Amino acid sequence: MQLRYVFTELGQGLRRNLTMHVAVVLTLFVSLTLVGLGLLLNSQTDKAEKYFGSQLTVQVWMCNGAQEEGAGCLGPVSDAERQAIIDRVDGNDEVAEWHEESQQVAYDKAKELLGDNFRVSSPEGLHASVWITLKDARNYETVVSSVQTLPGVYSITTPKAILDPLYSTINALKYGAYGVGAFLVLAALLLVGNTIRLAAFARRREIGIMRLVGASRLYISLPFLLEAVVTAIFGVALAGGALTAFWWFGIHEKVRESLQFMPWVDHLDVLSAIGWIAILGPVLTVIPTLVLTRKYLKV
Repeated sequence: MQLRYVFTELGQGLRRNLTMHVAVVLTLFVSLTLVGLGLLLNSQTDKAEKYFGSQLTVQVWMCNGAQEEGAGCLGPVSDAERQAIIDRVDGNDEVAEWHEESQQVAYDKAKELLGDNFRVSSPEGLHASVWITLKDARNYETVVSSVQTLPGVYSITTPKAILDPLYSTINALKYGAYGVGAFLVLAALLLVGNTIRLAAFARRREIGIMRLVGASRLYISLPFLLEAVVTAIFGVALAGGALTAFWWFGIHEKVRESLQFMPWVDHLDVLSAIGWIAILGPVLTVIPTLVLTRKYLKV
């Protein structure tokens, strides 16, 4: 096999269909960047879930006998009711750990936090509570449903107000990036097909001669495969650069410094996303090329 001929054909093919190859590279660049952003958002969701799962708690507030508590509380929680609540919490598989907070502890904490603005005269005006840390913060409803009907339970505070908007926003961005990326991947596949068809038409005389002299299938197809690899390399390189720039200037320099209440994706997550698109890029160009060369080149 004459490699000089193969690389000569590669150079001529890239020049002959330059605009089509540029279109493929740009489409790959945008689609792979969006897929990479989806992967980063997926990593961010995992980090948020693990972090909030260890930070956010469910608070079960017990009755203290105040008149405004309503029909759910007939008086202060009894020792038997309190023990039943604790047993139910302790036996739940979704609970990572828990601790009880008495009325006195709640009174002392509130007084320290509010200072002169604290208006409760005695610990009896506050509620004893059980603070529950979950293994997975998304499964708070399992714990809530197990204790909310027990006698002596005044109310339950959950992380729903924080978690639901957060996960909804991240998931919407993630699936939006995947969806747009999928459409652009389809566009890239169509462009690859058109590029192969035009290249085969432009070289139809040379291909006919090579078939007549007994050139192998690989020898005829190799310039087309190398063109696919070159476009994939450029597309992946641009997408990897865009993801790195997005992480460095958008997250590392801006978001992580100003929003330090939770962990953010790091360079390892960026490298992982680039690794996946480095696999996806050649797949989107080489495999269609292998299939289409059999059709258009008749080899």
